[in-house]
Amino acid sequence: MLDLLLKGGPVMIPIGLSALVATIIVVERFLFFRAVRKDDAILLQKTTPAVREGRFEEAAAFCESSSSPLARLLSAGIEQRDAPEADIKEAVMNAANREVPRLEKYISTLGTISNIATLLGLFGTVTGNIRAFGVLAASGAMGNPSLLAGAIAEALVTTAAGLSVSIPTIVFYNYFVSQANRTIIGMESSVGDLVILIAARNRTRQPSPGTSGLAERRSAVPTAAALPPAKTTSAPVAKAVPTSGVPKTGATKAVAGKAGGSEANAL
Repeated sequence: MLDLLLKGGPVMIPIGLSALVATIIVVERFLFFRAVRKDDAILLQKTTPAVREGRFEEAAAFCESSSSPLARLLSAGIEQRDAPEADIKEAVMNAANREVPRLEKYISTLGTISNIATLLGLFGTVTGNIRAFGVLAASGAMGNPSLLAGAIAEALVTTAAGLSVSIPTIVFYNYFVSQANRTIIGMESSVGDLVILIAARNRTRQPSPGTSGLAERRSAVPTAAALPPAKTTSAPVAKAVPTSGVPKTGATKAVAGKAGGSEANAL
């Protein structure tokens, strides 16, 4: 196997380095996403009941003790728990923008390695063919079969080596991209539930504007016990004046006479 790789020529060196780097990245990302899934499940089991019951300090302590990207998003939301709902969402989005590159770390490098490995294999094929034609030009029409076979072997080995590195690297690249997207979606769902819980608790703690205004108006109106006693004043009652004992004046006699005359005329 080693002799076969050596037949590939100097192009096999960058292809081998690409394979080594890709292997390290694959192992590192695999362990990272497995740890993230495990830590997220444990963290949600601890923080969700604490936030629902209003034990925010305890939930923040759980987030600080975890190295998961979700812990930083939850911590940002808990720190802004007394702010309006829009501010809580803004703080969580800012934290997510800082954590997403951590999830996508080294994944783009895998994509680059897959393309480079293919191109290096093609480059080895070209250099092997150049060498083969050089052997034919130097040795005549038939050339030296052993030298010609070595040049052709170089072209074929580099092509096979480049493809053997590129194909699995592309597979792992797509796998880790899907893992990162799945983790991001799970983080968004978990943080959305946290924001809903915090907003619901804030609404239950704060009275509505109409209720608070009505309470203020009621407190401003004095009660009956606080009012001073009202002073009652009785209006003078007019007494009937007897007419029998009142002497008739001239005017009253004239009025009486007119009244008597009108009664006579009516009769």
